[in-house]
Amino acid sequence: MVLNYIWIAFFAIAFLVAVGKTLFAGDLQVWSDIMSSSFSSASTAFEISLGLTGVLALWMGLMKIGERGGVIAFFGRLISPLFSRLFPGVPKGHPAMGAIFMNVSANMLGLDNAATPMGLKAMQELQSINPDKERASDAMIMFLVLNASGLCLIPISIMMYRMQAGAANPTDVFMPILLATFIATMVGIIALCIKQKIRLLDPVLLAWLGGMALIIGGIVLFFSRLDEAQVQAYSGFVANFLLFTVIIAFLAAGFRKHINMYEAFIEGAKEGFRTAVMIIPYLVAILVAIGMFRASGAMTVLTDGMIAAVNALGMDSDWVEALPTAIMKPLSGSGSRGMMIDLMSTHGADSFVARVSASIQGSTDTMFYVLAVYFGSVGIRRTRYAVSYALLADIVGSVSGIIAAYIFFR
Repeated sequence: MVLNYIWIAFFAIAFLVAVGKTLFAGDLQVWSDIMSSSFSSASTAFEISLGLTGVLALWMGLMKIGERGGVIAFFGRLISPLFSRLFPGVPKGHPAMGAIFMNVSANMLGLDNAATPMGLKAMQELQSINPDKERASDAMIMFLVLNASGLCLIPISIMMYRMQAGAANPTDVFMPILLATFIATMVGIIALCIKQKIRLLDPVLLAWLGGMALIIGGIVLFFSRLDEAQVQAYSGFVANFLLFTVIIAFLAAGFRKHINMYEAFIEGAKEGFRTAVMIIPYLVAILVAIGMFRASGAMTVLTDGMIAAVNALGMDSDWVEALPTAIMKPLSGSGSRGMMIDLMSTHGADSFVARVSASIQGSTDTMFYVLAVYFGSVGIRRTRYAVSYALLADIVGSVSGIIAAYIFFR
């Protein structure tokens, strides 16, 4: 229901801003810009889905082999002590646990193309035990917030953009991003545990969360002692080595179980193709709304107002030019990425504002895209409180990214 109101608000606000620009500034071009944006955004939504088709077919085919070979169930048992607390409504040993683990692991390694099909598989498994097929379950919301908070240990894509923009040390945003995304994830988990009445003081839950904090601290310490070339080499190696190892593990398990892996792959790939087709309407709906909102100038009005407010309060406003990245981040991954690249081009990749923008970009995932794709793939229409808690994690991530940038670069 919340997503419904937000979707309508995008159109309504875009219309009101366009009317204001026409009446008070004589801007007639804005209407053409809005409608052109609607067509281009619809085309972009289809292109995204088309681009996902091959990736979904590949990974859902491999996931089917892993499922029949018992690897998914193994991962589910491995993470069961933690996930049984975070997802109390999911039966012990259910395939959803393994799929969730695979998705979260891929996200942590910065492997977006692998994470999406694994996440869609997890949503399908969660939907299979959801008593109300149009209403998001508590487990679905917890899973969505984990994705929206976007815990990422290795932000490869952002480091590559900085390298292409000529940064002296493209990896210097690694630790600010790691801290920001970790804080966003922890806040999202804790807030949802309180909302869903999950016992936070459970010794197992505390041990897992505390262990994660120690691991993050260890990673920060390890990479802080490496030079730029080593950070890039190690981060890329770890991510791709682990991913390929998982593929080999799937195939080895299938061979051990004597399953017909080719047929299993084809069956899973067909599911991936059907999923890619299913999400097209949801992507069109959300991307067109966001595109028209941006083309109307509403985003500019919003950011200009916030810049004026910060200056009026007498606060340091050096970070404010990175604010559009934070505002666009939950709405459009490509939009926020474009703003980050624009700041690098305008002010230099090593400028403070460009580093703030990169820290924000890596702090969380694209919230509305995640919700539209994942809920849309299983036909969920009533999202309950998913939007508000995912937005909380997003805001915390952006604020943490700004603060982390001040800590490391000022």
